[in-house]
Amino acid sequence: MAACVALVGCAGSPTVQSAASTQGTEAAAAVSPEEAVIADLLSRMTLERKIAQLIQPQINSVTPEEMRKYRWGSYLNGGNGGPYGDEFAPASEWLRLADEMWDASTAPLPGDEPAIPTMWGTDAVHGHTNVIQATIFPHNIGLGATGDPDLIRQIGAATATEIEVTGIDWNFSPTVAVARDDRWGRTYESYSEDPQIVAEMGAALVEGLQGKKGADDFLGTGRVIATAKHFFADGGTDQGVDQGDVNGDLEALKAIHAVPYPAAIDVGVEAIMASFNSINGKKMHGRKDLLTDVLRGEMGFEGLVVGDWNAHGQIEGCTVSDCPQSLLAGLDIYMVPDDAVALYENLLAQVNDGTIPLERVDEAVTRILRVKYRAGLLGPNAVKPSARPNAGEYDKLGMAPHRAVAREAVAKSQVVLKNDGVLPLAGGSKVLVAGVAADSIAQAAGGWTLTWQGGRELTNDYFPGATSIFAGIKQAAEEAGGSATLSEDGSYSAKPDVAVVVFGEEPYAEFAGDRKNLLFSDEEGLALLKKFDAEGIPAVAVFLSGRPLWVNRELNASDAFVASWLPGSEGAGVADILFGKRAATGRLSFSWPAGCEGAPLNGPEGALFALGYGRDLSDTSPLGELDESCGYIDGDAPSDWYSMGRLAAGVTAMAGTIDLPNLRGEGGGIVARGIDRNRQEDARQVTFGPNSTLTLTGSGSGAFLVTYDLASAPAGTFTISSGGNSFDATRQLTVAAGKGWREMVLTPDCLGTLGDSLTISTDAPLVLGIAEVSRRELPEGTRCSF
Repeated sequence: MAACVALVGCAGSPTVQSAASTQGTEAAAAVSPEEAVIADLLSRMTLERKIAQLIQPQINSVTPEEMRKYRWGSYLNGGNGGPYGDEFAPASEWLRLADEMWDASTAPLPGDEPAIPTMWGTDAVHGHTNVIQATIFPHNIGLGATGDPDLIRQIGAATATEIEVTGIDWNFSPTVAVARDDRWGRTYESYSEDPQIVAEMGAALVEGLQGKKGADDFLGTGRVIATAKHFFADGGTDQGVDQGDVNGDLEALKAIHAVPYPAAIDVGVEAIMASFNSINGKKMHGRKDLLTDVLRGEMGFEGLVVGDWNAHGQIEGCTVSDCPQSLLAGLDIYMVPDDAVALYENLLAQVNDGTIPLERVDEAVTRILRVKYRAGLLGPNAVKPSARPNAGEYDKLGMAPHRAVAREAVAKSQVVLKNDGVLPLAGGSKVLVAGVAADSIAQAAGGWTLTWQGGRELTNDYFPGATSIFAGIKQAAEEAGGSATLSEDGSYSAKPDVAVVVFGEEPYAEFAGDRKNLLFSDEEGLALLKKFDAEGIPAVAVFLSGRPLWVNRELNASDAFVASWLPGSEGAGVADILFGKRAATGRLSFSWPAGCEGAPLNGPEGALFALGYGRDLSDTSPLGELDESCGYIDGDAPSDWYSMGRLAAGVTAMAGTIDLPNLRGEGGGIVARGIDRNRQEDARQVTFGPNSTLTLTGSGSGAFLVTYDLASAPAGTFTISSGGNSFDATRQLTVAAGKGWREMVLTPDCLGTLGDSLTISTDAPLVLGIAEVSRRELPEGTRCSF
């Protein structure tokens, strides 16, 4: 028989039209065409090809050549991943890579073995925001405040179309976490602390992405595969620690955190992602009682279960490349970004030695093929990504109808917490707009925007077609016969009629956003509000945040206060509320804390503003003076310079004279990229070229503590400098090389007086892992150690 490619069908094998008739028995005739095609493909796949279907590497590691050799069932782009190593690649490069991977996966195989097309998964969690020019919608916390599931369906449909432009098949969204502790760094990915709101909004986004179950366009043109995540209880960890432990009676936990999943299943969600967290001490990726018995047995889910980023490696007894426990528990696809081949070889051996029953492999592969079939990736009508509807129509990225939907979502998400009568802004007003966030689209968009963590270092040039909050205010003010001026520091030559202060959290994602308390400690906005109050200028606070925070001081200092969440690329939606062009209908989907300590559902002090609170613009009732006492306000300044994959505020990293924002990037003879130590990209691999230097500069006092890994001894001189003093550490680093992660303690013992910067230099190529850099007061006389 000629070589067989599954996407075009094979002579002698069933097709969609003839599957039942070719079975030869009455029993087989009752089998659906879908199941008949899948069973036929499975029967002709080798064990090696079946195992490959279970493995999902990332594009930073896998190549088309490797795809052709192993035929991985799927692949993904991580939050910092882009085609050909460029996370800011134009959309055409995303589509080109999709075609290359498709062609590699569908190259004919010998005999009648079917070549199964691969599929690409992406985290388009608030629009297709890995790609420049895409529409950036508000994060889920803002969408929850809209209370509008029909709007969420429109957002899903727009997102799916923009995903299709780049040839991608599968979206790892929606997040249906029920966040119950606002200290969690993923709170903004949750629609609400109320499981019913999460269930309604999550199901709506699934329908927007995939289409309505049973409709003609279900998983058709303008639709992609959706994923409800993370099953389950990711929003209920102790103290809001990302990937942490959830404790309590299982049925009580299900009554909160499992509620969104039946709703998503009812509307046909095709994939569910397992969660990083543990429940009562056992990691979800190894919980057969939950992944199989509850999810499939109780809830009736028939789609595929995909793992999260190397999360299977956190199971006791597992590594990222060796974990039969997850497959046996009910995982169908391992998300294994950089260790695909090693995992493949181990799984293959474990089936051959009986550790994993072949029946379990066939079950998982059947589920994967079923999703591919429904998504149109199998059968005679399947075509490569660039030949599909919407593919390559780059003008659909950020097109006007999508931006209009986003602007509506922004406006409907704004929650007015206070208004002493300054809102709506009067026509003809001279408006001063202050704050470093006012003209920063990146800060308004938050994490998961072009890069995993996002960040204000992404200038507005990265967001063609987008509108900053300031730009939206300026346009609205001029349309109303007034003017708006940007002054980040609040200075002016002519006194304005009113000031709008835009401030809030710096972007973050996942564990990098975990907090110990709910105090909003950045005082830039507070200082501006107090300045305007002292000068007799009414001031409106526009607060950008991924969660409710304790901002009593800012509430007291402002004349109006708007919780703006993380609105995204359409800042004009904020202006629509400030100027009264739309009614203020946003209502809190999370209660707002009365105290700064932080605890599940605001702790013993309860809520300052209850779930569902929000003012319309006519409500000018006084808020009253709020208590400004918080024990954390005068606490010691943080001493961590670099931790959990992020530089602390005020800390810079320079490669020679080249800035490396968040210790990532290339320049000055240095390349710094994210690597996994304990969590996703929580460390950096810094590759030094000859005669290169890395300098970290910040504040604090005491010794420098550096958690590092050096695989090989320095080939040249390794020098550490601070405060104008230097120390040749070549001998010490030679001894430390190859011994895994270690702690370097740098004190006056070897460096003399310590300054505000720490410099590492080498005159020969070197690869150094860095996980943490901090400053600590240590006992006098503490020796340097490596």
